[in-house]
Amino acid sequence: MFSLTVRRHFMIAHSLPREAFGPAQGLHGATFVAEVTFRRRDLNDDAIVLDIGAAGGILEEILEDLNYKNLDEHPAFKGKLSTTEALAKHIADAMVTRIQDTADGPALSGIDVILRENPDAWAGYSLELPVK
Repeated sequence: MFSLTVRRHFMIAHSLPREAFGPAQGLHGATFVAEVTFRRRDLNDDAIVLDIGAAGGILEEILEDLNYKNLDEHPAFKGKLSTTEALAKHIADAMVTRIQDTADGPALSGIDVILRENPDAWAGYSLELPVK
């Protein structure tokens, strides 16, 4: 399995209004490093997984919708908890929607999103894709 990973950082504000989240129940900020890995069984005709610049550009566009936003007010999280895990899934789903429109999109076998909150804590989501 071949892979390509791109990463960018972004900042959000949100609250997690449940007792399980302790002090994070109140409004607070978080800075994340988003790492998105694209997987495929075989390289394309150019001997790559996909264009690294295009992958990074798409990630930037997705994160632009989240960066410096209060997720408590973001339409995608209305009535939902914006945990790190839920945020990773949101990014993966947005990425697959965008990347499937590229020439290499249908050949991808999966996308993994890791969100690093700090060097000691991170969460992620893996999305398996049907290869066409």
